[in-house]
Amino acid sequence: MHTLIRSLPATSAACLLVLLFATTALAGYPNRSISLVTPYGAGGSSDLAARSLAASAPAYLGQPVVVINKGGAGGVLGTTYVNRSRADGYTMLMGRIGSNCLVPALNTSIAYAWDDFTFIGLVELNPFVFVVRADSPYLTLDDLVQAIKAHPGTINYSTSGPQSLLALGTQMLLDQAGLDARATTGIPYKGGGNAATALLGGHVDFLGINLGPVFDQIKAGKLRALAITTKERFEQLPDVPTVNECGYPGLESVVGWSALLGPKKMPKPAADAWRNALLKVADDPQWRQRARQVGAIPNVLPADQTKAFIQNQYEMYKALGTKHGLIIK
Repeated sequence: MHTLIRSLPATSAACLLVLLFATTALAGYPNRSISLVTPYGAGGSSDLAARSLAASAPAYLGQPVVVINKGGAGGVLGTTYVNRSRADGYTMLMGRIGSNCLVPALNTSIAYAWDDFTFIGLVELNPFVFVVRADSPYLTLDDLVQAIKAHPGTINYSTSGPQSLLALGTQMLLDQAGLDARATTGIPYKGGGNAATALLGGHVDFLGINLGPVFDQIKAGKLRALAITTKERFEQLPDVPTVNECGYPGLESVVGWSALLGPKKMPKPAADAWRNALLKVADDPQWRQRARQVGAIPNVLPADQTKAFIQNQYEMYKALGTKHGLIIK
């Protein structure tokens, strides 16, 4: 091998050395700690999913997994960081519906597309719920919809921005109820936690949000859940009807999710190591319990099914954004 390298031109020899060292390093992947980037702040659904995975995955990878929060611009900053990172398997992304589906669907000016990544697998689903304060006059989802119809433009809801699932989930409800997108007013707040706080404080009338951030308040009786987007009633909230029971089966597709992704063209040995580890994590009882404790549903899917799932979500929201003029160019 050394004789062959000496006989090559300098440029070719350098390229061969890089390839040789990269192959050798990947043969023992992973041989050092791995960074798992969450593109949102601490305490949110993405952060919780990343830390839960980071606690279980090392047992099956043989190396530590360190969570790094790189929030900002609706998840774009952290997602772009991973997209531009070296594709060696040591910088991974906890992708979310907002950063890896909604933003690419509605904003053509960002630096990455929904499929500019190596797909490892879906990790979990986060049901979407429509909630009001416990003292709200709206006892059912139909009560809320009828009030919006009767008083268009006077009932408001909190969001974490116009391109967030909080906003688009409510737009889907209005769409399916045959209401104009302006029939109710979205009030943007900085993150889902603040949007939930606004509802608790009586600053808005209702909220559509992932279950996690409001799960404890629903259990404590501070918020009333009007409907949930799961196919069956959620085990820990048996009194909350599904959107199908409320007459809106199309809203079942409104769901938050976390997916493990890597930079595009990630080498097969590294991608396979993660895919195998994720399948083992899926059967880890401690990991499953942690997910359920924060209102998530463990739902690990293989890479090909994950890509198909995200593509379906992307196309659904792109169509919604086109219909309502939400696309940023």
